[in-house]
Amino acid sequence: MKLIHRSPQNRQHPQSGYPQHTRTTWASTAAWTPAGHAAPHTEQELANLVRRTAERGGTLRPIGSGHSFSPIAATDGLQLSLEHLTGLVSVDPATHRAVFRAGTPLAVVGKELARQGLALQNMGDIDRQTLAGAISTGTHGTGLGLTGLSGTVVSLRLVLADGSTVTVSAESDPELFHAARVGLGAFGVLTEVEIQCVPAYRLRCEEQLEPLEAVVESFLERSAAQDHLEFFWFPYTRQALVKTLTHLPADAPVHRPSPVRRFVGEEALGNTAYAAMCRAGRAVPALQPALNRLAAWGMPGPAVTDDWHRVYVSSRRVRFREMEYALPVESFAPAMSGLQRILTEARAAGHLVGFPVEVRTAAPDDAWLSTAYGSPRVYLAVHEFFIHEHQPYFEPVERLFGELGGRPHWGKMHTLRAAELAERHPRFADALRVRDRVDPDGVFGSAHLRRLLGR
Repeated sequence: MKLIHRSPQNRQHPQSGYPQHTRTTWASTAAWTPAGHAAPHTEQELANLVRRTAERGGTLRPIGSGHSFSPIAATDGLQLSLEHLTGLVSVDPATHRAVFRAGTPLAVVGKELARQGLALQNMGDIDRQTLAGAISTGTHGTGLGLTGLSGTVVSLRLVLADGSTVTVSAESDPELFHAARVGLGAFGVLTEVEIQCVPAYRLRCEEQLEPLEAVVESFLERSAAQDHLEFFWFPYTRQALVKTLTHLPADAPVHRPSPVRRFVGEEALGNTAYAAMCRAGRAVPALQPALNRLAAWGMPGPAVTDDWHRVYVSSRRVRFREMEYALPVESFAPAMSGLQRILTEARAAGHLVGFPVEVRTAAPDDAWLSTAYGSPRVYLAVHEFFIHEHQPYFEPVERLFGELGGRPHWGKMHTLRAAELAERHPRFADALRVRDRVDPDGVFGSAHLRRLLGR
């Protein structure tokens, strides 16, 4: 088993005696100092590690790629990496089901499924996350007829707090299955995930600017008719970038932009130039509305048709902070109106926002802690440049989304605590009851989990 300890001070942690080193999230929204870092090579090594940690009264938290904005992986105990528990385990061609080790990055999941002639039903636009991390935090793409990733999980294999290993499904242990699919790392360490896949397909991606008012008015209706629909709205502009992804047969003709055009669009404009505009807007706030109009004008890319796992993913190298809430679909229009009011008030107070609002949808699922549990949801995500103060914007937006019945994304920034979360998740108490059964001593606990779950 691989143990990694890095610290210029070489300080010792009283729980393990190992040197400490500080970790941060991708966007530097949280920092913490674990007692140590363990990376087991086998499930048995992992089970032994968990059992020993429990026996000495310690704690352990798994971490994926560190891409969450929230401190969901933070711990002052042992940090667990699944970096060696990766790869495709098996595929059933008859049922289109695939089993992956839980530490497999989504980028590898996509490539492995494509080799098998299979695909995920839906996917977000980032593929850096591990499969375990994406499921545990409720990662989703967009599509009113499609669930997030956890909704496609058929079974899970976990190491529990006592070191035992179980495989659970809706048939074998439905309560643990429904709790652990979006489990926040609180119910056990995922080692394998079985996913319901679909035959491989190609996607056509089309992007265009449309009047914001018309987009808001038609978005839900269009979302019901399209495979995948989302839009981005830059504050202080009257247009939205609408992105449509359409499923096509696996043998549909491929249409890719030239390497030069792709570099100009994704790297030169989408990352390098955009980062420069973010810094310019921070230095001279009065420029922000004009910069937003320029960014919106430069965002639409050429139409693309390619294999599914290549089209879903976007290159995102500009760092930002993000808060996303899942709202009842009937709250969409008042949420957009409220956002415009908040941005107007922030502008009057001298705080101007440069990052766009992103709007997506998801079908309901039955994972107990899913943001889409029981009803379809519209997701509104707000962002700030990572070195820009976010509170003047995020705080009133969070109040608005809360008043409209929103549930925060577990992997993104929010300030809610257990009592508030319990009001928004109908099966919250059931999830806590299952946690008490499988981890009564809080082996997988942390300060952040205590804030979220109350214990």
